[in-house]
Amino acid sequence: MKSVDFLMEEHRVIERVISVLEAGAQKIHACETVDPKIFVDAVEFVRDFADGCHHQKEEGVLFRYMVEAGMPESEGPIAVMFSEHSRAREYTRALAAAAERMVAGDSQAATAVMANARGYAALLREHIAKEDAILFPMASQVLSGQLKERCEEDFEKIRVEETSRHQKLRALADKLEQRMAS
Repeated sequence: MKSVDFLMEEHRVIERVISVLEAGAQKIHACETVDPKIFVDAVEFVRDFADGCHHQKEEGVLFRYMVEAGMPESEGPIAVMFSEHSRAREYTRALAAAAERMVAGDSQAATAVMANARGYAALLREHIAKEDAILFPMASQVLSGQLKERCEEDFEKIRVEETSRHQKLRALADKLEQRMAS
């Protein structure tokens, strides 16, 4: 399914920013200097790309069609994905607040930045692995006929609408990687 392939491509971009968060958390742990603005910008990426683009397509399109095909929404794999998206949003909110405090000079905020960056990264790495290995193949099996066609049409509309937004956010991912490497 093209929609699943598209979501998996987005996973690879999200993983790049997860690596930035992990590297930043490691620098804090090692008492190395790290620009706290990197975490603020990573939160922007997470909110706009991982949650705003990616999770919204999963929740609003793919999961909806999987439920329409007969999969339960309140239990099983889809319920787990919704729960993990919610937990990711909690980590993002906490990381954003701690990063803003760190930018403002609060030296105590670094510990919270490190913990939330690591928590988000660990959660998303596991989450992405489950989607890639279990949920997306399941979607390819349960969606067929008109449901599959409608799902693919909805994804294509969104893909076209998000083109410039995606370019901007992928460029942000590139910049985050470059800044962390320097």
